[in-house]
Amino acid sequence: ACSGKDTMSSSPSSKAPSSSVASSAGTAALPTKDRAGNDITVPKTVNKIISMAPATTQLLCDLGLQDKIIAIDTNSKAYASGIGKELPEFDMMTPDAEAMIALKPDIVFVSGISSVGGTDPFKALKDVGVCVADIPSSSSIEDVKKDVRFTADCLGKSKEAEALLETMQNEIDAIAAIGKTITDKKSVLFEIAAAPSIYSFGKNTFLQEMLEIIGAENILADQESWVSVTEEAAVGANPDVILTNVNYIEDPVGEIKGRSGWENVNAVKDGQVYVIDNGASSLPNQHIVDALKQMAKAIYPQQYAGITDPFAQS
Repeated sequence: ACSGKDTMSSSPSSKAPSSSVASSAGTAALPTKDRAGNDITVPKTVNKIISMAPATTQLLCDLGLQDKIIAIDTNSKAYASGIGKELPEFDMMTPDAEAMIALKPDIVFVSGISSVGGTDPFKALKDVGVCVADIPSSSSIEDVKKDVRFTADCLGKSKEAEALLETMQNEIDAIAAIGKTITDKKSVLFEIAAAPSIYSFGKNTFLQEMLEIIGAENILADQESWVSVTEEAAVGANPDVILTNVNYIEDPVGEIKGRSGWENVNAVKDGQVYVIDNGASSLPNQHIVDALKQMAKAIYPQQYAGITDPFAQS
């Protein structure tokens, strides 16, 4: 797999089911709508791919398609150790559509992040007939699975994707079986941005689902989606465990433990503050299960003693 530790956090967007028709070879299904519900025409043969989302780039590598990637977004390089180092890179927020057209891609995978301003930066590509497939960031584990299937179906890798998803689901089921036995539930704050501008999540996010699977309780479970949190509110909630996937400061655990006024928070007082891999916990693809394992062992080390932390130092 092409993997790394630096990325940007995802935010949820609306999804539409992907329609598909059988390919001429009869071995796969070519979607007729992308994950945003837009009509698309996927080429029967895809040899040149541009990936404008780190989650997609990582999945393409896992599907063995790194040799077909001809360009990536600037955030994908942390996950692209298995592809050419000299690939052109495009900014997700201000992509150069004309330069992409010059590369003559067969398909361009994009995310909703690129269209945050309300305009379509890929219109020029669509106007010349390039297939642009939009995959908005998922808000549920089920949508993550649909994203994986959609991407694979576009590229004739449906069987390989099902193998990845079967492994993913088996690992989720194993953790969920343990999670259902946990009655003494710990309260958790999961920071995806550090103080003074703490950012976290509530319901209708895949990370909330993951905490529920583990058997833990999110202190922000009554909030909707991705939320800003004041230090006063966080301290007042007094979480038993604090998780952080912040990767832009040198010692995020030390930063939390050293905050003024946090010394009586249970998680800080008891030393229950842990780093969770940023990529696995923020890229909506099959690797969220790696974050799930790491989170489970951090919150309930005894109950999940038989689960391997994929990021543990050997």
